[in-house]
Amino acid sequence: MSLRIIPAIMSGGAGTRLWPLSTEDHPKQFHALMGSRTMFAETVARVSGDIGNIAFASPIALCGQKHLALARSAFAEVASAPAAIVIEPKARNTAAVAASAAGVAQELDPEALVLLLPADHVINDVAAFHDAIKTAAPFAKDRIITFGITPQSPAIVYGYIKRGAPLATGVFAIEAFKEKPDAPTAETYVRDGAYSWNSGMFLFSPRVLLGEFAANVAIRDLALASLQSARRSGDEIRLGTEYETAPAMQLDVAVMERTVRAAVVPCDIGWADVGSWAEVLRLAPRNGDGFALLGAAASCDTSKMLASGVRTATLDGEDLVVVAAEGGLMILPRERSTDVAALRALAEKLA
Repeated sequence: MSLRIIPAIMSGGAGTRLWPLSTEDHPKQFHALMGSRTMFAETVARVSGDIGNIAFASPIALCGQKHLALARSAFAEVASAPAAIVIEPKARNTAAVAASAAGVAQELDPEALVLLLPADHVINDVAAFHDAIKTAAPFAKDRIITFGITPQSPAIVYGYIKRGAPLATGVFAIEAFKEKPDAPTAETYVRDGAYSWNSGMFLFSPRVLLGEFAANVAIRDLALASLQSARRSGDEIRLGTEYETAPAMQLDVAVMERTVRAAVVPCDIGWADVGSWAEVLRLAPRNGDGFALLGAAASCDTSKMLASGVRTATLDGEDLVVVAAEGGLMILPRERSTDVAALRALAEKLA
């Protein structure tokens, strides 16, 4: 008998670290950064159909009102249709999103598992990702599984998970969650070998997840109350005002760090969070001259330049990130590509 998994795709983030292409009105998950399809559409595509004895059901999407049309367009890119689109009246972080997704999933199929996924991640090895899901699924009926990414470097931009005792082949208890470390600590984690990057992806039974909010019952209760008072039309579920008062907490903090049911499946799936232009540059396809060019961009004598958005051309620049979009023009050295916030703030003053 097949096991059903309902993907729940979170797309409430503003993605402003990739300004000026990514904005609050049109965040990165609704851009085609790594190919011809938007990141949201790629997320939908990788959790469609069957994998072994697991059947992916139609997804739940969770977003704000301003992104509703973009979400529908992304589903259309891959000829998919959502089971439900949950519209948040206000962003309240991943714990409230997870509780809402669990509540909707119980309405759709109480026996199904929920696969909670951000809409803006890159996963290059989809087969390995599916293998990790197949490893996790039998244990997700009684545990809340997170997927730990095999570190490719001592990154300081991700949280880490230290695995504990093995529960089964490929499944481990969680000894500790670690916040984003400094560089020496990250190097220690990678050398240790027991640490994974925290991916923010989860597989769980709705019943189990909702039962583990003991320390933060207000999040669960307000999310479920907002579902009961929601305005519904077709596949749209507009959560009630109760949702706006739910404490804004990450699922890791609200539940995972407090429950004895947490477990991790380490995996090497070609994963990336794409949280900076330097990361886009690392992942983007190159042309014959070794340039990373996105959109209507051309370059001459420019080393490792990345451009995206409106028509752009450069000449004789060295190791630049050049981003031209409707929201503005940004030019900065690649090593300063994490300083987007300062440039964005300056541009807003000039508006």
